[in-house]
Amino acid sequence: MSFPLSPAIWLLLAAVLVQLCYAAYYFLPFARRPAEPAGSEAAGLDGEPVSVLVCAHNELDNLRQLLPLLLQQDYPAGFEIVLIDDRSTDDTYLYAQQLVQYYPHVRLVSVTHTPEGLAPKKYALTLGIKTARHARLLFTDADCIPATNQWLRYMQRGFARPADLVLGYSAYAEEPGFLNKLIRFETLLTGAQYLSFAWRGRPYMGVGRNLAYTRAVFQSTKGFASHIRSLSGDDDLLVQDAVAAGARTAVVAEPGAHTLSQPATSWGQWWRQKRRHLSAGRQYRFTDRVRIGTFVGANLVFYATACGLLFFRADWIPLATVCLVRTGAMLAVYQQLNRRLGEQLPAVWLPVLDAVYFFYYLALGISLFLYRTLRWK
Repeated sequence: MSFPLSPAIWLLLAAVLVQLCYAAYYFLPFARRPAEPAGSEAAGLDGEPVSVLVCAHNELDNLRQLLPLLLQQDYPAGFEIVLIDDRSTDDTYLYAQQLVQYYPHVRLVSVTHTPEGLAPKKYALTLGIKTARHARLLFTDADCIPATNQWLRYMQRGFARPADLVLGYSAYAEEPGFLNKLIRFETLLTGAQYLSFAWRGRPYMGVGRNLAYTRAVFQSTKGFASHIRSLSGDDDLLVQDAVAAGARTAVVAEPGAHTLSQPATSWGQWWRQKRRHLSAGRQYRFTDRVRIGTFVGANLVFYATACGLLFFRADWIPLATVCLVRTGAMLAVYQQLNRRLGEQLPAVWLPVLDAVYFFYYLALGISLFLYRTLRWK
């Protein structure tokens, strides 16, 4: 016996169809792409020296963990480390001076003040880039560590495809608690979007914790000139400008090329961090905002409509059918991405994390619309 479907069910079906199209065209092919060669298997691609730039503000403990790992990178073509001390009041300067004395390829840039109205980190990075000796620039943050001693090799091979801009993935360390799982799921889903979109020829952002580009790219965008007064965007808005200027983009997503960061430890800290990151989205190109917004919007429509249909008994059977098909298909794709990007999120948690994340995203969007003031270090 057949029965007519309500308009809400048709809306639910449309939202699911959009999600499945994104999964089939972007996420699943990206998750199944073949692995890159490691170590000596692709040694011929390690042909040019690189400058590794790290900007730090009062992060002495993090630098003591990061710098030894950078110095141990296996990269025969040669590299320098440009440490940018951005107005630190701890002993970062003294620690950096000691490294400079013992390691000639470590260089220190000391920033004592930021001109009025300019974003501190962007100003500091600009000084560091001007100091760097090499044409290839690789960026990470002080609170990150490279996943392996092959990180530099992997990221530099992206330039050989050929490319002017190389996008990497930065994961968060696994810790106990639901917040940590949610942060890692959000990172996985964000990474799946910007990496798979770029792999399909539609790059729109990168993360400053694991990003490389040439000096020519920085010059073509006039540095951070178009957004030098915005606190966020030293990574994603620069990628926006670089792509608009014609930069060729490569994706390097092997686990050996990842960086690993310490996640926020409180809901408030993560809330402020995500507000800052999402605030840059208003300056994305219209086509990118539509592409990202369509996927996020389809998920929000799915959950909002499904919650509403719970109150209508006649729609329970089609609702349950659609939800089971959608959840099964999307979670299978998320699990593929989970493995491809080297994450360790338990499969049993993925349905809960998926639902909580999109409602959290909605709350963030409302917060940014109502209250736009942001703060930096």
